[in-house]
Amino acid sequence: MKTRLIVVDDEPLFRDLLCSTLSARQDLEVVGVAGDGESAVLLARKEKPDVVLMDIEMPGKLDGIESALQIKKERPQTGVVILSAHNERRYVTSLPLEDMQGWGYLLKQTAPDLATVVRAIQGSKAGMVVLDPSVVSGLRPKQGSPVARLNPRHQEVLELMAQGYSNAAIARLLRLSRKSVETYINVIYQELQLSHEEDIHARVKATLLYLESSSIRRV
Repeated sequence: MKTRLIVVDDEPLFRDLLCSTLSARQDLEVVGVAGDGESAVLLARKEKPDVVLMDIEMPGKLDGIESALQIKKERPQTGVVILSAHNERRYVTSLPLEDMQGWGYLLKQTAPDLATVVRAIQGSKAGMVVLDPSVVSGLRPKQGSPVARLNPRHQEVLELMAQGYSNAAIARLLRLSRKSVETYINVIYQELQLSHEEDIHARVKATLLYLESSSIRRV
């Protein structure tokens, strides 16, 4: 079954290019587009998409975050991928960190990287939190934080988890066995005191702890 998408952006050229690229995939279907926040909320109410790709800055009464929050309030299972042209910390942390299941945060310059966009779409649909690779590469664990106490390999695995990679994909990227990756992840959960959580919840909380206990040098 195809993943049904709504694309929301007030720049027609960028919006059309994104729609064209995503529609070329057999597993994705763009079911609507909008150019402002109010229209996005109405469209999501009508189409009930699996995922909404939302520009963070929108004209009108509702910006991207406010529109996304309204959509999530009416339909919590809808994933939201925020698209941002900005790289300041305040934009990353403007997401609702207290209730973050099914969110992604991508920089607009990442949009041509279809694999990364699709990973954010699939991850948000599954209820995960997916951060842009540039966001992750700019995170530096604060001294004394739980994440800082992880060894370099565990931090490397956690970085890939925060980018929405599956266990199998992490194994391929690091040239490890899947069993080894699962062992690393179990240790991460234990160190972050998440070992009793369901996997999807543990992944979300691990990503949030990574974001919250790190300084952002450059996003």
